[in-house]
Amino acid sequence: MARRSPREAPASGATGRLRTVFEKDLPTPDGIASSEKPDDEVSDGGADQSEDDRIERAEKVLLQRLRGRSLSLVEAFAVLKGIDLDDGEAHEVVDRFTELAYLDDVKLAEQIIHSHHVRKGLGRAGVETEMRKRKIDVGVMLDKLEELPDDELERAIEEGTKRIQQLSRFDDQTIDRRLNAFLMRKGYNSSIVRQAVKAALDSRGGGASTVRFR
Repeated sequence: MARRSPREAPASGATGRLRTVFEKDLPTPDGIASSEKPDDEVSDGGADQSEDDRIERAEKVLLQRLRGRSLSLVEAFAVLKGIDLDDGEAHEVVDRFTELAYLDDVKLAEQIIHSHHVRKGLGRAGVETEMRKRKIDVGVMLDKLEELPDDELERAIEEGTKRIQQLSRFDDQTIDRRLNAFLMRKGYNSSIVRQAVKAALDSRGGGASTVRFR
């Protein structure tokens, strides 16, 4: 059965019903792609499309993109502009998808914190870089970065002590250099990297470091 576009929802009670209809097409909390491969090859219906036809087609394309991963508002707008909607039409679609909670910069920022900070161990700067890359609203980004726990040094030490176990065949100078580069790529600042590398080096022979900084 063909699914209805968000445009076709009745004005009364539309949000709840459409959320149920499209829920399985939306990304998981971690932004992991679904098993259904996105397909942007949607027919344009000919050169003489009406405005409604063009917007409906654009909504289908955007829904297909959202099956693959969450999008920021700016990313969604760029998708719509790429299929020849004007600014007003693109804003109309973005507003509708935002109202239906298909687009949400706050939730996307939380996904990035979970995937990059919690799971991958990136520092604050690394998380901020990813949020900027995804073009998340600056106000939302700053608010979410402020909510991060003040445990940068502790996390850097944990990452360093795990990493050093893979570097035992190297001399101290090489280990020091590689740990520095590894933690810098993770988005930790130079001061924290220096302390974390020292703690990781000191932890050798005694298992994982038990040092904790609050």
